[in-house]
Amino acid sequence: MAKKRSEKFRGMRTHGHGKNARRGHGKRGGVGNAGSFTHRFIKIYKENPRYFGMHGFKRAPELVERKNTINLSEIQDRLDTLIEQGYVKKDGDFYIVDLTSMGIDKLLGAGNVRVPMKIIVEEASEKAIEKVKSAGGEVEVNA
Repeated sequence: MAKKRSEKFRGMRTHGHGKNARRGHGKRGGVGNAGSFTHRFIKIYKENPRYFGMHGFKRAPELVERKNTINLSEIQDRLDTLIEQGYVKKDGDFYIVDLTSMGIDKLLGAGNVRVPMKIIVEEASEKAIEKVKSAGGEVEVNA
């Protein structure tokens, strides 16, 4: 009767499979990103040279200047609620909108204006100023 294969290799440490085979994923150098800093470094670096290291920088949050903005369409849509809250006063058919008291820094020009308004703000885009003037109003910029 012939010996079983396992018996044939008794006394041989690796049973004919080398040093790393039969140990999980040993013979192929690992799985996934294994070896990306060692034996697969050049392959990964060639495919994507920006893969390693940090690129660019992030500014400190206290240095980033964020402006509170509002569009003309938002003012037009919320005109009644702004009157109730006291941010808008009606002078005849003319509305006086004080955006600085609302804590808004800049007026942007998206949307349309249907009523004449006088808007008081720190900063405004050219498009917003043009749209308000075409509706018969004015923008007062307090820089």
